[in-house]
Amino acid sequence: MTTHTEEMTLNMGPQHPSTHGVFRLKVTVRGETITSAEPIIGYLHRGSEKLAEGLAYSQFIPYTDRLDYMNAMTNNYIYCASVEELMGLEIPERAEYLRILTMELNRVASHLLWWGTFMLDMGAISPFLYAFRDRDHILDRLNEISGARMTFNYMRIGGVKWDAPEGWIDRVKETVELIRENIHDYDTLVTGNEIFQARSKGVGYISKENAVNWGLSGPALRASGVKFDIRKDEPYSIYDRFDFDIPTREEGDVFARYKVRIAEIYESLKIVEQACEQIPDEGEIIHKKGKRLMMIKPPEGEVYKRAEASKGEIGVYLVSNKKKEPYRVKLRRPSFVNVEILEELLIGQPIANLVAIFGSLDVVLGEVDA
Repeated sequence: MTTHTEEMTLNMGPQHPSTHGVFRLKVTVRGETITSAEPIIGYLHRGSEKLAEGLAYSQFIPYTDRLDYMNAMTNNYIYCASVEELMGLEIPERAEYLRILTMELNRVASHLLWWGTFMLDMGAISPFLYAFRDRDHILDRLNEISGARMTFNYMRIGGVKWDAPEGWIDRVKETVELIRENIHDYDTLVTGNEIFQARSKGVGYISKENAVNWGLSGPALRASGVKFDIRKDEPYSIYDRFDFDIPTREEGDVFARYKVRIAEIYESLKIVEQACEQIPDEGEIIHKKGKRLMMIKPPEGEVYKRAEASKGEIGVYLVSNKKKEPYRVKLRRPSFVNVEILEELLIGQPIANLVAIFGSLDVVLGEVDA
């Protein structure tokens, strides 16, 4: 007796608890097997790049907070750095250290949030609560220095908005010790779990060649054996002053992407510790030209700057025509690029693997739609 299974089209999203944003995935299944998957974006589109053309250079900084709103400090930085390169500004040393501290703390907070929500998607509730508890400690530190808990708007063209409050560096050191101890416990709690390994090992495989050809970056690239991190390969700011490793894996599956992010938390904590020891006790926090924010008119020219955000390479292509507003701003958003491989990853997979594969890419829809 032969059974025939008809294909069925399902819509995952645009409102769905495991899409972590307004995202629609049009999936066709035959029985339990995915035969096609079409990512549909645009539900969160805000036109940030076009809006930039009508704003003074400094006025666009808060818009960068709303891209990957889990990693706003790096978004702030790369936009300001692109303007600074056009203007040839030299950033005060203390400001550079404050930038590194806030960016790396924000990277840890981003990875913690990913870990908690990813494990929730996989059916584990406790890690979600633990992750938010520790992320809150970091957000307390970032709130103290910026005045906000998510959309920090802390970087400024030429430096940073404010200096660190009294005792902030010591509190950061305490936070690092706390996070490192807890991450070890979380790693022990989840990594060796047989159910988690069964749902992640060998699932969502991305070869090294495919990772490169699709333009992946960040943990999704390094988990496929490509040892590339802009902080090491093209050092910006003062990253060349710090000793840290670039975690990679060869397996290229969901489990490998999990392991890379856990290892990256440890490395970011190492950078924060070194920055706390090296930061000058006093000094300027912004270039003198940066203080006249509304008067900035960079010379005519164009520049592309990129940095290593928590999801991968974030870049800003900036064109100036000597006016107080940029002529053109184009953003290279890692989530937008990384999500493009999703269709290829899902075809032939059981539908039960869909959430694990999508979650392992760590996509934030704010920077997919811009």
